[in-house]
Amino acid sequence: MTIEKSTFQFLKYLRKNNNRDWFADHKATYEKARLNAKDVFAEVLEKLEAHDEIEKSKMMRIYRDVRFSKDKTPYKVHFSNSYSRLGASLRGGYFLQIRPGESFLAGGFWEPSKEDLFRLRKEIEQDSSEIRDILSDKEFQKHFGDSFYSFSELNTAPRGFDKEHKDVDLLRKKGFIAMKKFSDKEVLDKNFTQNVNEGFLALRPFFNLFSDILTTNLNGESII
Repeated sequence: MTIEKSTFQFLKYLRKNNNRDWFADHKATYEKARLNAKDVFAEVLEKLEAHDEIEKSKMMRIYRDVRFSKDKTPYKVHFSNSYSRLGASLRGGYFLQIRPGESFLAGGFWEPSKEDLFRLRKEIEQDSSEIRDILSDKEFQKHFGDSFYSFSELNTAPRGFDKEHKDVDLLRKKGFIAMKKFSDKEVLDKNFTQNVNEGFLALRPFFNLFSDILTTNLNGESII
């Protein structure tokens, strides 16, 4: 299963004509593109389930919630899907976006709860060596580089943490995400879903470590 060129073309046209009248006139084209993306997301899920336990797969709606946004365009100009891992002991989630020029996969902890974020920071404060090992791993770096992405960061260490701590770069983060971008050529390639799956596989050491942290206290005792 591959992303069709026509699906990319629809998204490009939608970006230039992001209004309800145009969308209504091209509803049939949208449905064809949506089903193509849905089939690709389903194939990714099938590959994921061969090596991880997935609780929920959700394709995001194309309709934007503009109530609190300065951008009043009614439609997203991409297709995306999230995959949630199963149970309290398997933490983290996968994400895939298809958008001309801006396609990517990601995984991790986008907006962790206050309690989870504090627990992760305490682990970093106490001993970040295992997290640093993940970031320096060749397979991880092959797909994601040598750092976590965060949607926002503090300017300094969070309250209650040493501003001069050697791992302040990690302590400042409000989330921990690994991200891999794809060119349009890569998205349209017949091996795209396999390449996505390989990227998701490379996340597992990261997920395993963070799952262990978030299900134990600082003494390593289970809290679930």
